[in-house]
Amino acid sequence: MTGTSRVTITGEDAPGRPGVGHGDAPDSPATIGRRLKRLRRDRALTQRQLAEPVYTSAYVSTLEAGKVRPSEAALRHIAERLGVDYEELATGRPTHIAAALRLRLAEAQRVLAMEDAADAHAAYEQILGQAEEYGLPQERAAALVGLGECALETGELADALARFEAAEHALAGEPLPARARAVRGRSVAHYLAGELRYACYLLESAIDALNTSGLHDPVALLQLYTASIAPYMDMGAHARAAQAAELALALVPQVTDPALVATMHRTVARTLIAEGRVDAAQMSLARATELYQQLQIRTELAHCHWMRGYVCAQHGDLAQAEKELRTAHSMLVSKRAALYVSQVEVELADVLRRRGKPAEAAELLESLLVGLQHGRGALHAGGAHRLLGMIAEEAGDVEAAEQHYATALSLLEQTDAAGDIADICRLFGDLMRSEGRTEEALNAYRTGLGHRAGPGTTTLGPAPARPPFAPWT
Repeated sequence: MTGTSRVTITGEDAPGRPGVGHGDAPDSPATIGRRLKRLRRDRALTQRQLAEPVYTSAYVSTLEAGKVRPSEAALRHIAERLGVDYEELATGRPTHIAAALRLRLAEAQRVLAMEDAADAHAAYEQILGQAEEYGLPQERAAALVGLGECALETGELADALARFEAAEHALAGEPLPARARAVRGRSVAHYLAGELRYACYLLESAIDALNTSGLHDPVALLQLYTASIAPYMDMGAHARAAQAAELALALVPQVTDPALVATMHRTVARTLIAEGRVDAAQMSLARATELYQQLQIRTELAHCHWMRGYVCAQHGDLAQAEKELRTAHSMLVSKRAALYVSQVEVELADVLRRRGKPAEAAELLESLLVGLQHGRGALHAGGAHRLLGMIAEEAGDVEAAEQHYATALSLLEQTDAAGDIADICRLFGDLMRSEGRTEEALNAYRTGLGHRAGPGTTTLGPAPARPPFAPWT
């Protein structure tokens, strides 16, 4: 038999399967011996036929018994006689399996971007199984990250965290840039769970490690700086968010991944809005939208409509804000991105309330709160109760307003969202003061002041080290 053929690894010599292969590694003498014997019998060859003219049948018998480790020269000779690739015989790994899995990873990423997260999840699970079977740590880690990103989209935050942590563990021996995507995913999961401070800690630690160790990887740094902007903004650390945005923008010329660049532009727009630079924010959003449309990344394109709705709402164009938010909502519902759907519904409800549609806003908020699971989305659950409190207060139902404000404060105090906590304390204090409950109002105001961080600060200590070079050079 000449040429090569794909080896189908099954049964006793299948690597990576618990309890199979007597606990031996796929490249151990015992496993190679069993593999060799099976392949020889499949081809109806005798030990002598396999050995000649270079080796003896006794030597082949010794190899099949797993008593000695075959030399590379012997394995190459036997592989040629069997008509298989040397690597397949030595490791049980089919030729080109790593390349094939990388192609399937790219396809799974496309499915996640354009179609349904459930379909992408199934594809990643299959890839993960094969990567584990053939002992491919890089492909295994990439599949785990993909599964984590699927879980983020569907709002399964505990599962997302487990996947990202497993990916980091799989890459423990690799340089930090190889782990940056998993670190970013883990921080986003903590952020969406309301754990803002820990999300910042993860990102700042990784940024410090990159900038102080000489691992100046532009892609890794751009991922980490971009991911840090949202938790910084929600913690009231606007100066740190602005610095991260500045450094992210400076890194763009060194990054060729259009999806990563688009995400940076979309995220940086939030800092520009906070600085009152609306035109610049709109330009960033337009650039992000253009790139996402070219790449057909539907979830991120929905985020652009969401952000444009936020910009319009901030500047009083409530009709356009409602239009943009409804577009984002529809796109995210079609993608079954449950957690993001809830977040957009909070923004949309606020616009509806301001447009004189309190009943519609309240119905939307109550519906989303019913659908939220424990531990998912404390930030927007708190936001929903805040809005329900405002609707109740505007309707003259002080008791209901007080109850919603108290619930909102309880949820937000779990998140370190200083600005949101200060805002709900102000609303609570104003309500108490209007009822003549001065001491309770003062206590609420004091609580809000206690949570209000100084401009540009967090409770995390010094800001991360800046790169020891100009990122744009």
